Amino acid sequence: MSLAENDEAAAQAGLPLSELAYRHLRDQLIMLEIRPGEAINDSALATKLGIGRTPVREALKRLESDHLVVSYPRRGTFATRVDITELADISEIRELLEPLAARKAAQTATLSMRGQLRELAADIAGSGPGGTDQLSLMRYDIMVHRMIYAAAANPHLEDVLIRYDNLATRIWCLVLDKIPSVAGHIIEHVELLNAIADGHAELAGNLALEHVASFEKTIRSVL
Repeated sequence: MSLAENDEAAAQAGLPLSELAYRHLRDQLIMLEIRPGEAINDSALATKLGIGRTPVREALKRLESDHLVVSYPRRGTFATRVDITELADISEIRELLEPLAARKAAQTATLSMRGQLRELAADIAGSGPGGTDQLSLMRYDIMVHRMIYAAAANPHLEDVLIRYDNLATRIWCLVLDKIPSVAGHIIEHVELLNAIADGHAELAGNLALEHVASFEKTIRSVL
């Protein structure tokens, strides 16, 4: 399921307009479809999304707490810059929490969720991601991580990890044209997803840690 399909599913679930606006803007910001430093016009966004300005403004307030936008009095709201120097700090947090989420997911995921994890692993393994464009691969990466966080069944952990994965993804996207391919990074998810689905908590934790470390190593190799 693509991010767009996730948004459609959310709309069908009857989520508040502010939540739909938040998710739409969040994904554009983390994929750099809204470029760092770009001004964000709440009126134009409201018109584009077909909703009022109030839900958009509520979404922008949340995005500011996520460090994805910044507001200045009398100047407006802008997409935040991507600061490569934050890589070490972001990775330090993710190296602690990603393995925790993977272990918890392996221990607590429902039968239905385990089936979805296996299905996603099979999809990645069989899709030949090497022939997929880089941005589409990054959307795959986001989807995998969000599914693991949801399977961990801890909403507080999920919220924190989504925030830091979003910041990490922005760094990825900033240097994406310098990386020969992220297909190998995506393929790493297959073993991780299957370990979680099979209930192998320690293996899942170790694989998650290796995955995050691999991310940082790849980024540093092109800086």
